[in-house]
Amino acid sequence: MVFRLFIFLTGFGLAVAGGVTIIGYLNLIPIGYSFTDYLLFISKKIECYLLIIGLLFIYFSIYSPFEKNE
Repeated sequence: MVFRLFIFLTGFGLAVAGGVTIIGYLNLIPIGYSFTDYLLFISKKIECYLLIIGLLFIYFSIYSPFEKNE
């Protein structure tokens, strides 16, 4: 149970870091980038993948089978 909580909180932290980075890069649109250019730009940045990795951690911490120790 503690391990699942640790994975959940780690995933939450990664998702927040990745989401903030993606939102920060939205500032490229007003300076002339099209939305397609924006998507291509963030697909090349490794820190933007933290959102996906974090969401996967959260998903697996919630939906993985719970093991009961008897």
